[in-house]
Amino acid sequence: MSVVEIPTQSPPAPTAWQPWAAAALLVLLGWFSTQLQTWTGGRTLVFALSIGMALGVVLQRTRFCFYCHARDWLQRGDPRGILAIVLAWAVGVAGMTVVQGSWVAHPQAGQLPPEMHIGPVSWVLVLAGLAFGAGMAVSGSRISAHWYRLAEGSAVAPFALIGTGLGFALGFHSWNPLYSAAVADAPVVWLPRYLGYGGALAVQLGALGLSAAWIWHRHLQRQAGKPRASAASAPQDLRSLWQSLWTGRWNYALGGLLVGLISVAAIVRMRPLGVTATLGSQVRGALQQHGWVPARLDGLDGFAGCATLPQESWATPNALVLVGLIGGAFVAALASRQFAPRLPTARDALRGIAGGTLLGWGAMTGLGCTIGTLLSGGMAGALSAWVFGAAMLAALWLVFRWQDWLAARRAA
Repeated sequence: MSVVEIPTQSPPAPTAWQPWAAAALLVLLGWFSTQLQTWTGGRTLVFALSIGMALGVVLQRTRFCFYCHARDWLQRGDPRGILAIVLAWAVGVAGMTVVQGSWVAHPQAGQLPPEMHIGPVSWVLVLAGLAFGAGMAVSGSRISAHWYRLAEGSAVAPFALIGTGLGFALGFHSWNPLYSAAVADAPVVWLPRYLGYGGALAVQLGALGLSAAWIWHRHLQRQAGKPRASAASAPQDLRSLWQSLWTGRWNYALGGLLVGLISVAAIVRMRPLGVTATLGSQVRGALQQHGWVPARLDGLDGFAGCATLPQESWATPNALVLVGLIGGAFVAALASRQFAPRLPTARDALRGIAGGTLLGWGAMTGLGCTIGTLLSGGMAGALSAWVFGAAMLAALWLVFRWQDWLAARRAA
């Protein structure tokens, strides 16, 4: 099974109506935000919608995707994307340290910052990361990327999100045995508790800096003796600057910087960013109504992360972040004339369902995905983020090495 999305049909040529549709959608979202202000908790809901829209625009315009960036680095030797993830993490760590310092004055006292994605560390988390990495390789994206790729007309994304729901259902079924076997007694490690805010900040920034230096050094070694590509010229006036915003993709580093700043801005007014809580909550609620998952999921609702406790209303901050993410991605895709839908094939459906199921199981048992457990957790100083990220990267590395071996064998 191929692990990259290769269209088997030519997408339709982008047309001039797309920017006008983007403007109309933007007006519609603006009107929706004025209606939200009259609802209970309206100001927070509007803030969540705004944060989601900003995130959707940034993800779509920069192609900020853990799977795509890891593939570019591990398989194609291009480190810019993976360095953008490192930058986002570093910006978030610095910002979160300031915010958490105002919430928990003495981190060594034993109290955890409320609602931060700090999860238990056990072999279950490693298994979840491996499953999530394999799911990315099969479906071609992570969960958040599938949400924004809906706005580009991806033929795989709808099936991947359906598969994610199936994966959550399987995760709920397997949770109680896994909890009893390993999660119940697993340590929940928050680095500031052991190192203090200054020590945790220094250790994490040091680790991220050394990682970035090693990645760049390896890149320079590989590029030694090869001709360098000429840098693109900067826009010379406002008109060309505006046009450049909707042509091609934004700079990798700009994407990393903006994702880090958006993550910090989100925590000031609401919960940490996450894109799986609403989906998991809806799946759990629907299944529990029919008795298809255990009514009691041991310890699950006591952990911080992408909570799946069924909600009385769909209008939650996490749901509005998701609505905004999809809406913002649609605005960006239409404005840049990158909305190019095509009919799905049986192969698209199979890849989406299979990969999505792995993504959903990994996100449920790992208490989040690359946005929640990895980025939000890592920025908060959770050891679980580093373990989850390492497991995902290991799974992708194995898949890419297997692909390279297979390609070499076929060429021989």
